[in-house]
Amino acid sequence: MHSLPLSEFRANVSAMLDLVEQGETVRILRHGKPVAELVPVVEKAADPVHVPSWKRPFEPLISLPAGYSAVKALLDEREQSPL
Repeated sequence: MHSLPLSEFRANVSAMLDLVEQGETVRILRHGKPVAELVPVVEKAADPVHVPSWKRPFEPLISLPAGYSAVKALLDEREQSPL
């Protein structure tokens, strides 16, 4: 990991980005205290663990017969409800 003051980072942005591109981490200091880190981007595989749940495919809870709409099923269910 490379640590450098903000003024030095500003003067050498391109070189620092080259280091990050090669896999290095660059820590930027302001008044001697760390304020930021530049880290390489890690490409996540398209494996289901990294895919949000709302993007994952799912199986319907019930399957409707052909020609029977979900709205019709909802209305039928409401009519059959004891409430």
